[in-house]
Amino acid sequence: MAFTRHEDHPLPAHYALLKDEGLLHISGPDTLKFLQGQTTCDTRKVDAGHALPGAFCTPKGRMICDFLLAQVSADHYVLRMRNDTVALAATAFGKYIMFSKATLDGDRQDWKTVACWGENVRSALAGLKLSVPSARYAATSGEGYILIQMDDQGEQFEAYLDMQAFPQHFEALAQTMDAGEEEDWRTLQIESGIGRVEAPTSGEFLPQMLNYDVTGHVSFNKGCYTGQEIVARLHYRGKSKRRLYLARFGASVPLPAGTDLFSPGTDQANGTVVNSAAADGGHVCLVSATEAGVAAGLHLRGHDQALEIEPLPYTLPD
Repeated sequence: MAFTRHEDHPLPAHYALLKDEGLLHISGPDTLKFLQGQTTCDTRKVDAGHALPGAFCTPKGRMICDFLLAQVSADHYVLRMRNDTVALAATAFGKYIMFSKATLDGDRQDWKTVACWGENVRSALAGLKLSVPSARYAATSGEGYILIQMDDQGEQFEAYLDMQAFPQHFEALAQTMDAGEEEDWRTLQIESGIGRVEAPTSGEFLPQMLNYDVTGHVSFNKGCYTGQEIVARLHYRGKSKRRLYLARFGASVPLPAGTDLFSPGTDQANGTVVNSAAADGGHVCLVSATEAGVAAGLHLRGHDQALEIEPLPYTLPD
């Protein structure tokens, strides 16, 4: 069934096609079993009504990619990740999947990711005669689409759409909502404190360095997976040298992922830009940094202006 537009509904919300997001498709009867042995999340919790965030690590516990795992149909799943990590993840998964009844397909261009947000986005989606999920990472689906709630308030959603077989889904969103910018969506996600692995940082971060032990990306009772020994040892016996922080930077200079950050008087980097978005003439960003570096002030090399650290919307462990 295609989305149906409610003609009397106003334009209360925004949508944007997310060109920086990609979908890695995995299908076959062993898909969830395979992913259970490779990723940080407990894939037994994923079904048609529930998506789940997670990460895929190297044997040394460094993350190749983060993802949001969702079910398309029986034995068909997608992992939404940054577009520039899809090929990296497909290559890494491919080393392990050959003995499973599961198949990777990272080259598909038919499915795309669309963001929908705003104070009235729930009513806008309901006006399309959709069953709208009602909790963070809850999902609904139908022919050619998956809809996932991304926050607790019900003001942010991701839709995964089959643009080739069901182009009417996207057309209905465009007729019902105001066109927004991908940068606006990126700002909302950064402000939610959920760090993302981009190609320049693939293989660099342990999950705890992006607070994934707090944000639900890691299950510590699911059993073994690639990199699990390192991740679990840090959780139970150690303390992460770096944590994820929300920050603002007033200058309009480029701030790409992987940029090193320094404290005054030090030549060794004690922080790294994880993600950033243009905002208010500068940037809002997530940085992975040492506690001492944050206390001393984090700077770009050659810039006197320090990043301004802001509170995260969740609490970190002591």
